[in-house]
Amino acid sequence: MSLFLVDSHCHLDFPDFEGERAALIERARAAGVQMMVTISTRVARLDQLLAISEAHPNVYASVGTHPHNAAEEADVSTAELVRLSAHPRIVAIGEAGLDYFYDNAPRDVQASVFRRHIEAARETGLPLVIHARDADDDVARILEEEAGKGAFPFILHCFSSGRALAEAGLALGGYVSFSGILAFKRSEELRAIAADVPLERLLVETDAPYLAPPPYRGKRNEPAYVAHTATVLAEVKGTDLDGIAQATTDNFFRLFRKAADPRQGAAS
Repeated sequence: MSLFLVDSHCHLDFPDFEGERAALIERARAAGVQMMVTISTRVARLDQLLAISEAHPNVYASVGTHPHNAAEEADVSTAELVRLSAHPRIVAIGEAGLDYFYDNAPRDVQASVFRRHIEAARETGLPLVIHARDADDDVARILEEEAGKGAFPFILHCFSSGRALAEAGLALGGYVSFSGILAFKRSEELRAIAADVPLERLLVETDAPYLAPPPYRGKRNEPAYVAHTATVLAEVKGTDLDGIAQATTDNFFRLFRKAADPRQGAAS
């Protein structure tokens, strides 16, 4: 099989992609991005994600509540998340976490919703996709407290936090995913952190439609562009694009265990 990259985090249900999802999925495939996960930001909109995933076999989905929307969905229980996650197209919980930059929901509500998602990840074994912005200390504290109740798989998505949160997440068995921010000119510190993340704990993503890497910075992002982030990550890790694609894709299927790995069929 040719180049196989996975965009582990995008938002194909957003209106930015209305009317051209099939075309952008094909552009991604042409760029070597063979699979993607469209990430939930509101449980109430899960049907839209599932419709996209069911129409495109190489697109999976998650279920969860973004911290921006925590107050809207403060009553979504762990049991409900677990029930919804049983759908065969859902391979992850989240995104959930803490965002103190915008503070669109009260911080105590964000934390409560975050912990409920952790419980769902622990119960299902599905990875929790974690959003962390300007809340490193509290995210690390909650992860450490919850890990004391039992392990759960997770990924620090679109990582742009400090080294301490990366180290705390790795110590608890988590994965770290890098977006187009890694390729920004002023991201020297982030590239230094990426250089120290073990190869077997790395993932790549776009967070599309946001955060397009150069040479598309300032424009709408899309899954095809994860190849540009992967190229920069390969340089940081001292390997080539094929090597980083192999590693991050292996990591993806190890973490997102419900997603079917088409490479297995090709190998046989």
